[in-house]
Amino acid sequence: MPDDVVAARAAAEEASAFAHPPVGPDVTAAYGDHPDQVIDFYVPRVQAGPGGSVPLVVVLHGGAWRSPYDRRHITPFADFLARRGFAVANVEYRRGADGPDAEGASPVAGRWPDTFDDVAAALDALPALVREAVPQADSRRTVLTGHSAGGHLALWAAARHVLPADAPWRTGGSASLRGVVALAPIADFEVAGKLDVCGGAAGQLLGAEELFEERRPYADPALLLPTGVATTLVQGRTDLVVPQAVAEAYADAAAKAGEVVGLTLLEDVGHFPLIDPTADACAVVAEEIAQLAW
Repeated sequence: MPDDVVAARAAAEEASAFAHPPVGPDVTAAYGDHPDQVIDFYVPRVQAGPGGSVPLVVVLHGGAWRSPYDRRHITPFADFLARRGFAVANVEYRRGADGPDAEGASPVAGRWPDTFDDVAAALDALPALVREAVPQADSRRTVLTGHSAGGHLALWAAARHVLPADAPWRTGGSASLRGVVALAPIADFEVAGKLDVCGGAAGQLLGAEELFEERRPYADPALLLPTGVATTLVQGRTDLVVPQAVAEAYADAAAKAGEVVGLTLLEDVGHFPLIDPTADACAVVAEEIAQLAW
């Protein structure tokens, strides 16, 4: 397919995904004192699967860990999952500082260590918050999902038990998860850097160029394998934002570590249909989550 056609399609896909108005949550709960340390909960809109309790889907939004992109843009996706019968927890977290980077190009991606502090704290607080906010949700049937930078955070959160021993976020055992469905994730920082994904966002997330290699073992999912957690990546073949090569690099790293990671590649799909409720790709994502959750 000609490059100009792919670019035009990508622009249309992005416009479609961002055309949906935000969907307000049923309950919002704080897991810390900062305004960004909150989780929005969506109760299931229908009964799907066996009666009784329902699975919980934890959503981590993307946006290259940059301040302008908060959880609101993924609320239509959260509502879409709730209408599929899931309880949903849409996690906010601290992102990069407001304002452009040193070159004035774009906001800085992420905060070290705050972004990781928040995701770890949110996941640790989640079981108690879920019992209050969505009592019909079964935390034992939790699936983590995230898009783009949020896909990175989902993979990272599921791998906290294999972090270096001195990592403040390390847990004593693997998370009680049914699995992870990572959507076009920034899953391998070395490959993402070579491809300049999101303007070098992974490097910015780790704080400084000279600290990249030092901090990467604490943050790069491709170095945190095997996890022992069922994991599927969903990736559009024509994704111009986070190219297919990034997901493939993570899957290859997992295989070398002795772990099988699912990789669902979608033809003629770019970056944003994965979270666009009107796109067929979004239905594929919901099915991948359902296969792990139910």
